[in-house]
Amino acid sequence: MQIALVLCPASARAEIQVEMWDGGRAMGMITEQLRFTPRSLDTPGHQQTIDFIKAALAKTNVDAVTTQDWVFRSADGTAHAMTNVVARFQPQNPRRIIVATHYDSIVRAYRDAKTPEAPMPGANNSASGVAVLLETARVLSLLPKPPVGIDMIFFDGEEGPKALGAGDPEWRALGSPHFVDHLKDYYPTTRPEKAVVFDMVCAKNIQLKPEPSSLISAMPEVKKFWGAGVALAPSAFVTKTTTYPISDDHTALAEAGIPSFLVIDFDYEPWFNTTNDTADKCDPQSLEAVGRTLTRYLYLP
Repeated sequence: MQIALVLCPASARAEIQVEMWDGGRAMGMITEQLRFTPRSLDTPGHQQTIDFIKAALAKTNVDAVTTQDWVFRSADGTAHAMTNVVARFQPQNPRRIIVATHYDSIVRAYRDAKTPEAPMPGANNSASGVAVLLETARVLSLLPKPPVGIDMIFFDGEEGPKALGAGDPEWRALGSPHFVDHLKDYYPTTRPEKAVVFDMVCAKNIQLKPEPSSLISAMPEVKKFWGAGVALAPSAFVTKTTTYPISDDHTALAEAGIPSFLVIDFDYEPWFNTTNDTADKCDPQSLEAVGRTLTRYLYLP
């Protein structure tokens, strides 16, 4: 299936200088996060990543940064301290959009042929989404206010308490369902108009395809986002959909009735969830394609 695109209006192209979005800066944020590895649940690097996100946001014009803190208990009774970080721009604006990613890294590099118990660096599968949001927050601080209020959410526990796949066949995300269970804490009367989630968005020669469950939940927004992407970085955005649905943090948001879509390049072999998911597999141009498209999208009607 191919989607018909909604092309970006000329007025938006003229007004918003998306070239401010710097892939080199985003790469630096990925490298910084890798210094904290492992960043999985219950590790010192997990808290260091939270502190890093808060410190980066403090340098922007974000209006408020709060956390959702709770304890998740695994089936074996193990308690895990969990934290979602929520950064709000224009909290007084009744029109809201969620822009989200996850910051936790996977517990172990279970797909690594030689060292499946080693920590998984997660340059692409973890740090890239954080870098996209933080660089976007910086750029938003330099631009006119967009027409919608933005809630940037850095979800915890997307990788689950064990290792995805072979390590945990019953995997499920943790942070986004918790946020959905407490939506009224942030949206007491009106839910967000839409949500976009980023995951695995830094690989070289990135190929971003619309994801099937996203089309069910938010087809108009997917078309709008991919239209902006094709206009800015045609080699990075493919209009043919992926062949199978992908469960991620957008899933819980969509199930809560918020039109939600996922931006992901899931074709990441042979490095996916191995010790080789490192910064040298990432590309500033790929990050710019994603980040500049997001920036443009946030100003579209």
